[in-house]
Amino acid sequence: MNALPRLVVAAPASGHGKTTIATGLMSALSRRGLVVSGHKVGPDYIDPGYHSLATGRPGRNLDPHLVGEELLVPLLLHGARGADLALVEGVMGLYDGQIGGHGFASTAHVAQVTRTPVVLVVDISHASRSIGAVVQGMAEFDPTVDIVGVILNKAGSQRHADEVRSAIKLPVLGVLSRDDGIVAPSRHLGLVPADERDEAASALDRLTERITERIDLGQVIALAGQAPALEGEPWDPSAAVAAVASRPVIAMAGGRAFTFRYAETEELLRAAGCEVVTFDPLHDTALPPGTSGIYLGGGFPEVHAAGLTANQPMLTAIADAVRSGVPTVAECAGLLYLCQSVDHAAMIGVLPATAKMTPRLTLSYRTASTGADTLLTRRGESVTGHEFHRTTATPAAGDVPAWTVDGTPIGFAGPTLHASYIHTHWAGHPQLAQRFADAAAAFAPAAAVTDPAPAVRPSGSGLPSGVASGPDPSGPELDPLRHHGDTEAGDLVDFAVNVFDGPRPQWLSDALHQSLDEVHRYPTSTSAEGAIARSHGRAVDTVLATAGAAEAFTLIARLREWRRPVVVHPQFTEPDVALAEAGHQPQHVICRPADDFALDPAAVPEDADLVVVGNPTNPTGVLHPAATIRALLRPGRLVVVDEAFMDTVGHERASFAQAPTPGLIVVRSLTKLWAIPGVRAGYVLAEPEVIAALRGSQVPWSVGTTAAAAMIACSSEEAAAEAARRVRQIVVRRTILTDGLAELGIRHLASAAPFVLARPGDGVRERLRDAGHAVRRADTFPGLDASWIRIAVRSPESTRRMLAALGAVL
Repeated sequence: MNALPRLVVAAPASGHGKTTIATGLMSALSRRGLVVSGHKVGPDYIDPGYHSLATGRPGRNLDPHLVGEELLVPLLLHGARGADLALVEGVMGLYDGQIGGHGFASTAHVAQVTRTPVVLVVDISHASRSIGAVVQGMAEFDPTVDIVGVILNKAGSQRHADEVRSAIKLPVLGVLSRDDGIVAPSRHLGLVPADERDEAASALDRLTERITERIDLGQVIALAGQAPALEGEPWDPSAAVAAVASRPVIAMAGGRAFTFRYAETEELLRAAGCEVVTFDPLHDTALPPGTSGIYLGGGFPEVHAAGLTANQPMLTAIADAVRSGVPTVAECAGLLYLCQSVDHAAMIGVLPATAKMTPRLTLSYRTASTGADTLLTRRGESVTGHEFHRTTATPAAGDVPAWTVDGTPIGFAGPTLHASYIHTHWAGHPQLAQRFADAAAAFAPAAAVTDPAPAVRPSGSGLPSGVASGPDPSGPELDPLRHHGDTEAGDLVDFAVNVFDGPRPQWLSDALHQSLDEVHRYPTSTSAEGAIARSHGRAVDTVLATAGAAEAFTLIARLREWRRPVVVHPQFTEPDVALAEAGHQPQHVICRPADDFALDPAAVPEDADLVVVGNPTNPTGVLHPAATIRALLRPGRLVVVDEAFMDTVGHERASFAQAPTPGLIVVRSLTKLWAIPGVRAGYVLAEPEVIAALRGSQVPWSVGTTAAAAMIACSSEEAAAEAARRVRQIVVRRTILTDGLAELGIRHLASAAPFVLARPGDGVRERLRDAGHAVRRADTFPGLDASWIRIAVRSPESTRRMLAALGAVL
């Protein structure tokens, strides 16, 4: 028997707010310290993306049509492995299922099979006491469905909510008003995926605050705890497939255009011995090295057609691979990508078909059969799947169709290709994963489409050929506060240094090179300070250019004879060093792991006259709300906020850079996002009198000509556009990292920065070094020990390899 606290979040019909409230509950409970597993009834891909954003774990689907009733409990237990609580978001109305199926595949059906209590979300905006009849009818319609509570959504007023509450016999867990409704924008296939919304994380923050305020989370937890224990064992992908002899590389499309795929698909391929590497068809210019199989899942290529068309190197790479016989699976969006064109935008062109948008939505469960042996199928076999698209492909099928549905052939197939609109859940049909893995393994020895993967040293070091491990800096140091990640990286694969690893923009390189023509003059930072002021909408007398953030901390440390300076930890250690060198002994306020390193302003001594705090904090990635920072302000106190990573936070939420705040200093750096640590470019934002005092103690000409040029270039509109693109890339790459850590069962923090703090245990960092990967040791940060590591966000391919190495050394 398996004890798993759990609830289903359902509604009388679509549009009542299930996704909003279910996602908000997942996030609120996660931030309360619980490990939450998110699940979705039905075939939907988009809602699980929001669940993943809220929980830091892969979103999962529970669909009896796609996988069969018998797998619902095993898949639920598998997805919730290591979780404290599972929340299952329903589909449509509680009792709405497959048309003609008498409720088969409905939310109620899944709740019955998994013996999960139901919380009903009800939109009350157009009724009052009548809602009581709706709820009572839902509860009595099927006595086997256990509705245990109600959440009222879109109340017009407190009086309105009280009237509705009085008519409901079940416990009311909370009330949200019309003004509280925070929903994701929609388009032709429903909600816009979370990976495509730059503001998704900040919207989730606002939603989480509302849910925490308006819903009784304690009662939610208590009701979930009443769910009966489940019989059966968690689903095991390694029991569903057999591992192939080699380790073929499967290139799996990801990024903003290809967001639809079930988590179990990748798990099955990995269990079959494949190395799954995610690539982005919008931005990557080549397939992963050693590619011997390609998986193109669902998404929105029609929305991103211009970007896909513009990436000619990737179109060519995939076309060459498919024509060379690389086994390729394409579902829905993948089918469109392989066509000649989508709405006249050129695509890869390996299929003799064109696609276009239509006003008609195709949305239906399917039972598909096959009439031939192909890459995935065998003659006479049937599978269950679903279709979900507003495009049509002409012709609809090739000489050998991928499937036949109700006598109609659809899609294109052959010995090395399978492409159609049908989405299948491979957990329900693991033979499809097995055949794909087998084909990739068979192709791998002859593959010549991409460069081969780096060879592994026979010595057993686990390092790629030609890479030396370098010295291990794990030994004791005279001053751990001076330790830096670059001493750990050496020649290893670098996950230790928290600097963006992408190429430098050409406009920035040009500015740096052109600055050399001016080095015969003494430097001036006047133009740089003006550019920074304009970029933040501030007066120029509130800006001071500095030789990086390190100089800023030195100037602040020497600004006054501080009586009781306080540094909030864990965070950068440069403030400690600067204060010590100025003759001060800073006191530490330590944020606790049990609180997810959240800052309690009350923990700062009332008589502290200097408080230094990072936001987002290094190495935790925690973003303190602006209200928390403001709560530190006191008469006679200076609060220094180190925003070295704030430019990697979407819309720089919680930043204080846009307007002067009395008693507050902002320290910024160009080092991280723009990858120019050698230039030493940073700045301070504060009230004019504070800036004037800091400038008075600054060493003359401390900011060099090249640093000033970098500040001007990185304050331009061109830089703002590139920064937004980099932030989006960081979010996607960070999600790949956190999803992988969750799969490995490693505790980690939700991060707003380009790194993630994880706790795999003592000795893991050293074993990762032996496997060729450097991560930042955390025991040199006050408040942390050697069981923690900080992992920088890197490319999907590098991250997958590091995660594989991490899994091997646990």
